[in-house]
Amino acid sequence: MTPVQTPNPMPADLRPLTALRFMAALWVALYTFWPNLDVGFVPNLTAKGYLGVELFFVLSGFILSHVYLQAFAEKRFSYRGFLWARIARIYPLHLFTLFGVMALGLAATFVGMQIDSGILSWKTLPAHLLMVHAWGFAGEAGWNHPSWSISAEWFAYLTFPLFATLAWSLRKRPWLAAAAAALFLAGLYAGFERVAGFPLTEATFRWGALRIVPCFAYGCTLYLVYRRAPLPRAGLLALAAAAVMIAAASIFAWDAVTVLAAGLLILALASVPNERAGLLASRPAVYLGEISYSVYMICAPWQILAVNLAARATGAEDKRLQLFVWLGIVLGLIAAAAVTYHLVERPARKALRGWAERRRAPVDHGAKQSETVLQPSDTIV
Repeated sequence: MTPVQTPNPMPADLRPLTALRFMAALWVALYTFWPNLDVGFVPNLTAKGYLGVELFFVLSGFILSHVYLQAFAEKRFSYRGFLWARIARIYPLHLFTLFGVMALGLAATFVGMQIDSGILSWKTLPAHLLMVHAWGFAGEAGWNHPSWSISAEWFAYLTFPLFATLAWSLRKRPWLAAAAAALFLAGLYAGFERVAGFPLTEATFRWGALRIVPCFAYGCTLYLVYRRAPLPRAGLLALAAAAVMIAAASIFAWDAVTVLAAGLLILALASVPNERAGLLASRPAVYLGEISYSVYMICAPWQILAVNLAARATGAEDKRLQLFVWLGIVLGLIAAAAVTYHLVERPARKALRGWAERRRAPVDHGAKQSETVLQPSDTIV
């Protein structure tokens, strides 16, 4: 079989997108912690912080297509290997934070600290352990709330061959594919809100699996545009400017516009060569992007622990903290995420992948080499 050639050589890693992951995680964190800041207003940008999850979803479709779509087309794609790599990437930290919230909840109950009564939701524990709690099986929020999006990601991973098949069939018309995905996203957002009575971008445990579908598809089609030819400098600047302006305007408008603008920003940043990306390709920025999954996943348990301790220390019974105390907690989240990344996330991922490689038969050596090339997927959820 003649290999399918990629039209343009592309870097294995897209460092500006790795840095963008941290910005998305920080956006969610600010949205989560803002109610604990003793101020009388909420900036519109902060109020839209839940859309950081949508940014993750679009990024996920883009990066996984970047890493796996060519192998899928050339029939070098190992579905089993793909799923194991995804499990190694997300499951250990999911378990760690799940049991961490369990320990914090039990400890808080024991010492008489006030916590949300729904955190220790024992009847939903099996769904959380199976990562299907955003598929409608949980019925209520519980445990580590942000993990609903990991359940949604797991749904997208399981169905990735469907996304890849559709994307590859549209590879010769990338802009048409991206436009169709954008229309699908906007139409689903409008239709869902009309039927459900609330925006799809606010769905978590009941409709989280559906929430990822249009974003993931949009990311896959944007990758087709990038794959055809990374944008030239003039087009890049125009697209980046348009994305920023649309995103700024959409802070006050419909969520779908923000998500579509975020996709354009992803496409623009992906088209910037690493050597010209400046700060976004710097070692600190890439490192923060690497720990962004930990930032996101420990956000809720860190809030339970740090905010309760700070409130007791400062006498803030309503858990609304002064600015410098609040800033210390937010910065502490990043430090705690770095510790979690080095002690839990990264070692567990390496151990699981190493175990899989040791079990792989020698006859599968070619597939092993293919998947070794695909390691940049480590940089995305």
